[in-house]
Amino acid sequence: MLRGAALGAAAGLVSSTTTTAGAAANGTPSAGSTSFRWLGTSGWRIDVDGRTVLFDPYITRFKTGLFCGEFKADTKLASDPELIKDQIGHPEVVLVSHSHWDHISDVPYIAKSTGARIIGTETTFHLLVAFGVDPGQISVVKGGEILDFAGITIEVVSSRHSRNKNYTYFAPGTLHAPPAEPPATISDLPEGDTLAFQVTVAGSGPSAFLMGASDFSERALEGLRPDLAMIAVPATTATFRYVPRLLRALGEPGVVVPVHWDNFEKPLSEPPRHDPTMNLNDFVAQVHQASPTSRVVVPDYRTTYGSDMRRAAPTAARPHTQ
Repeated sequence: MLRGAALGAAAGLVSSTTTTAGAAANGTPSAGSTSFRWLGTSGWRIDVDGRTVLFDPYITRFKTGLFCGEFKADTKLASDPELIKDQIGHPEVVLVSHSHWDHISDVPYIAKSTGARIIGTETTFHLLVAFGVDPGQISVVKGGEILDFAGITIEVVSSRHSRNKNYTYFAPGTLHAPPAEPPATISDLPEGDTLAFQVTVAGSGPSAFLMGASDFSERALEGLRPDLAMIAVPATTATFRYVPRLLRALGEPGVVVPVHWDNFEKPLSEPPRHDPTMNLNDFVAQVHQASPTSRVVVPDYRTTYGSDMRRAAPTAARPHTQ
């Protein structure tokens, strides 16, 4: 989700009824548990009984000038293997919402180094093939598929990309064949349609709805009713009544987790820094107004959360309610 606007100082504090987490040790999930760790931007690591699912893992977080008002669309792509290996564990499945660089650019390395199954759009398929990923390792989906991974169910949801104040977005377009040369810059990675996913753990495990951009198809969400909703924070008001429509469509989830509100050109080793074009206070207020029973959890990079998005691992700093 890209805004294309000049950025300045960090945003203000979040709403007084919002649970937040300070910097914490990188917890290791225990056996027999489900845990969640935010990888920044819209990314998640989900661990289920020693198995790992990744969503939009963007770990390298290289600079493009986006957050200092000097955005360069010809920025060279980069991946840092050491940073990536420190965060991802041994993923079995990697879910990709769309093909912009802050969602896909670390996926080629992850795919080739782990052998994980990659699930994404046709455009994601063609880009990954151009990067040298085995085509047989990539599952193309459109929305509506329900995939069974032996106790972990992944429902694919047709979704939409965020809109800027001009009702457009960076690098639109789709691919129907691999590009002639491997992509070299961020502009070589078109959006290629956008997906959301609902991951459900069998038995008493939670269901988590995962978004990679702040727009959606109301009709595509009908009947999902997730326990947890990881919702992208919008940078503009271009989408009509985004928060109330989305929460109503999802059945007013018990837990709402705002994502894609951070400066994704700062390392994950530092505390999250707000993208000042994102009004996190306003987003939280809208959630509480539209769905008063929902608990809002503002995530931290280094915190491991349990299946109810409460802290799951021993940490250096305790979460607090402001």
